[in-house]
Amino acid sequence: MTSLLHRALTFVQSEDGPSSTEYAFMLAMIILAAVTVISSVGGGVANIYASLANDIPK
Repeated sequence: MTSLLHRALTFVQSEDGPSSTEYAFMLAMIILAAVTVISSVGGGVANIYASLANDIPK
């Protein structure tokens, strides 16, 4: 029983750092979020610039 408890405690206390695969996955999620935000905000910004271009007297 103590061996099982010892293994469980060792597993919980283990502080292995993230691997390169995990870093690649996090980077992919960040890029996906950035593209989503930029594409959704981009349409609104384009409309604002078009509105401003129409309001400027020629």
